Amino acid sequence: MDNLIDAFFNADALQQSWPYLVHGIVLTLGLSLAIVPASMACGLLVAALFTLRVRPLNAALMVYIDFFRSFPPLVLIIFIFFGMPFLGVRLSELPAFTLGAVLNGSAFFGEIFRAGIVSVPKGQLEAARSTGLSLVQAMRWVVLPQAIRNVLPPLTSNAIELIKSTSLASIVAIPELLRNARIAQGATFSPTPLVAAALIYLVILWPAVRLVSRMDRKILVGR
Repeated sequence: MDNLIDAFFNADALQQSWPYLVHGIVLTLGLSLAIVPASMACGLLVAALFTLRVRPLNAALMVYIDFFRSFPPLVLIIFIFFGMPFLGVRLSELPAFTLGAVLNGSAFFGEIFRAGIVSVPKGQLEAARSTGLSLVQAMRWVVLPQAIRNVLPPLTSNAIELIKSTSLASIVAIPELLRNARIAQGATFSPTPLVAAALIYLVILWPAVRLVSRMDRKILVGR
């Protein structure tokens, strides 16, 4: 047990690596605050476009959703950063990662929002339109609040997955939490920084995970 503690929970290694971890936490939170809202907004736009019921547009949107949900985000980020310069488009590390993460995340959010909108009875939209509301107003004030409430657990779960995916930023040398933990591991010759990074992710995400569980239970009870 002493050997285990000394290897994975070394206080000296943690003290030395703490500045790296703090810098990584700040950048990870910053990335999360950028990609999660952007992915949600793009996903909501995709779902809203589905409501127009234009067949060619819906077909294109389904291709978008299916492609980016199926395509590995790691490969997507690598292609954007290393491959697109061959096509004449060169992005720096942060925009390249953000673009890849948002494309992937918006596809999942788009399908979730679309399912939420479909779950709202059509009569709700028709009743809202009959009161004089425009299509946009009816969607904003009547349909979307109900749709979001119906799919709140998967929305939250997908946001959690996006936050965890910020670790992929290390592929393009962005010093987020996991990359800095690896750097600290090399400096201290101890796996303690990686264990600390995992615990930090746990502390950040555990409340959201518990929230999803409570929402799922409430929905099941409501049924």
